[in-house]
Amino acid sequence: MTTTSGNNTSETDDGYNVFRDSPLRYMGYANEVGESFRYQFPGLVTPSYVLAFGYCFADAITSGHDAYDRATKKNSPTAALDSVVSTFDCLIWQSLASVMIPGATINAIVRASRFAVARSPVAVPISIAKWAPTIVGLGSIPLIIHPIDQGVDILMDATYRQAD
Repeated sequence: MTTTSGNNTSETDDGYNVFRDSPLRYMGYANEVGESFRYQFPGLVTPSYVLAFGYCFADAITSGHDAYDRATKKNSPTAALDSVVSTFDCLIWQSLASVMIPGATINAIVRASRFAVARSPVAVPISIAKWAPTIVGLGSIPLIIHPIDQGVDILMDATYRQAD
């Protein structure tokens, strides 16, 4: 799950990144849970985005700090620049892969599910009509994670990372 951005990650020497290679990765998807429950508990949406962006910032800060440490160990004169580049690379990646794209995707899935239930030719009990779109939204979160992560890697590698 780690990005292919070379030194722009908060990996350890063995390639492990706690923000992307552990269950902590799901913290970046807190807003998708909020989006899934948007129609039942609208007050949950904003806090879920705060939590998801907090995760993004924590990974970005850690990534920048790690890049600075690696560069200073090598006595690199560009340690500060390496840190800034790593921080912003990580922040852009996390914002796209954890918040923006998945949030829009889950929102669209829940909205489409609500539309399908409302237009169902079969009478649907109110409780099913209310909760089915939420369950569909929650159930699709694990299915969208890896394709979105890989898509964001490809997008970033094909665009501004080519300058690396």
